[in-house]
Amino acid sequence: MVDDPQPSDVILVLAGETNYRPARALELLSRGYGRRIVIDVPAASTIYEFTQVDLAEKYIHDLPQSATMSVCPIDGLSTRDESHDAEKCLARESGNRILIVTSDFHTRRALGIFQHEIRGKSFAIAAAHDDAEFGTRWWSRREWAKTCLYEWMRLTWWNVIDRWR
Repeated sequence: MVDDPQPSDVILVLAGETNYRPARALELLSRGYGRRIVIDVPAASTIYEFTQVDLAEKYIHDLPQSATMSVCPIDGLSTRDESHDAEKCLARESGNRILIVTSDFHTRRALGIFQHEIRGKSFAIAAAHDDAEFGTRWWSRREWAKTCLYEWMRLTWWNVIDRWR
């Protein structure tokens, strides 16, 4: 896990978990780590009859910080593809320093992918922790062990295959 937030122009919340990641981004915004928040949201995903983009926009609309936030619809299903989708949204934002917020187990891989895939911007990373999803004693709970295994598989795939494409 890497958790090293740095002052940035934009805080980018990666798609996936929708409770702890946005909350961590709001905390970092209130502490002066960024001027704006961009939340990646799967464009094609729906929950009952609502798109996730619609739900994210409603979530933002109801926050006091709504003027400093926006939704970035993404189509990619991998972190690498997400980086390319997010790059388009980040191009509309001012500044080149990006603080990525993602789940704690995903920080190392996400930071490496964004640094490799997007040129001309500097990246830092902040971890959002969810006890239900992962813990440092990963072997003590079945779900944590599965999360650890899946993340190691994805990190290995990135380093051995995708990074070189």
